[in-house]
Amino acid sequence: MKVIVLYHPNSEHDGLIQDFARDYERFKAKKLELVSLETQAGADYARLYDIIQYPAFLAISDGGTLQRLWQGSPIPLMDELDY
Repeated sequence: MKVIVLYHPNSEHDGLIQDFARDYERFKAKKLELVSLETQAGADYARLYDIIQYPAFLAISDGGTLQRLWQGSPIPLMDELDY
């Protein structure tokens, strides 16, 4: 399973996402995949999963199935993502 974070770099939530990803890696020994919505991949994810609020956290199984989705604030807890 992987967790993808869709966000806008250089926005009001950019620092929060960068800090969260760093802390998540430090405490959980796993990486979050940060994807800018300003890239084609980010726009494709947003369209595919009907994302309308940012940042968005997508938990996706190894087979590509969306397991859980969090949009906007508040962001999920580390333990929720780790589950």
